[in-house]
Amino acid sequence: MKIVILDKNTVTNGDLSFAPIEAIGEVAAYDAMAHEKLADAIGDADAVICNKAVLSHDVIEKCPKLKYIGLFATGYNNIDVAYARERCIAVCNVPGYSTQSVAQHTFAFILALAGSTCEYTESTRNDGWIKSHTFSYFPFPLIELSGKTLGIFGYGSIGREVAKIGRAFNMNIIVNTRSSEKVTDAEVVARDELFARSDFLTLHAPLTPETEKMVNEKTLSLMKKTAFLINTSRGGAIDEKALAGALNCGKIAGAGLDVLTVEPMASDNPLKSAKNCLITPHIAWAPFETRVRLIDRVAENLAAFAGGTPINVVNK
Repeated sequence: MKIVILDKNTVTNGDLSFAPIEAIGEVAAYDAMAHEKLADAIGDADAVICNKAVLSHDVIEKCPKLKYIGLFATGYNNIDVAYARERCIAVCNVPGYSTQSVAQHTFAFILALAGSTCEYTESTRNDGWIKSHTFSYFPFPLIELSGKTLGIFGYGSIGREVAKIGRAFNMNIIVNTRSSEKVTDAEVVARDELFARSDFLTLHAPLTPETEKMVNEKTLSLMKKTAFLINTSRGGAIDEKALAGALNCGKIAGAGLDVLTVEPMASDNPLKSAKNCLITPHIAWAPFETRVRLIDRVAENLAAFAGGTPINVVNK
């Protein structure tokens, strides 16, 4: 089997091995490249594996021998799955590989915001503690999580893992999900109620026409002034101009964002200078152990396809 790996530098900076994939066939691996070069890179390969490279109709059409598209990801909105189905090309994703790491990053944001960790670190670095007249000083808010309401939008594997951590902090859990009938361990509420009641509201749903810009001027106006918004799902779920305005006007207390609508971040993104807005560069999925697991599962998907028993096919 001839295998092409695209945008490999989005998965490894040289710290990972593709040996599990190389054991399946002949592999050629490339860093991220311009869209117009993708078809030439894939060439006559039987299988291609990518992360964020856009495999559109025009790219797939130019690859007549292609039988398999694998993803270094759970989301697959960068693949023309309908045309792939028409061509009888299997498209396989990797669900669940980053559940623990994304939940961990979600709570890293929650804890940093609750404890004003960045502000206290910066103050101490600038001699604030040295100049203090007492053994301890607390000019920035400190919030105890116990008893606070954690609102979770989307209650799949990541949402449930976040809820589990929240319960360990004695937080009250409320959720909004399309599969409300399957929820037996948390209070299910309507979307507007989720925004209104949450002290910490965290998003864990895919980007769809229903979720695009669901965080907007209207829904932000429902939130408490003391509430915090966390997003480790997809940047497009937020109207970034509306969120920046809400943060700068004190309509909500803060935000922690690992994803933005345009990635890499645009220099004119209004959230770049917004008040009490923590931004990380889409890394919730990227701990070393998580990426090792990802490579292994991508290889398992490809091996299953090669063996005639494909798994995790999203375009059956």
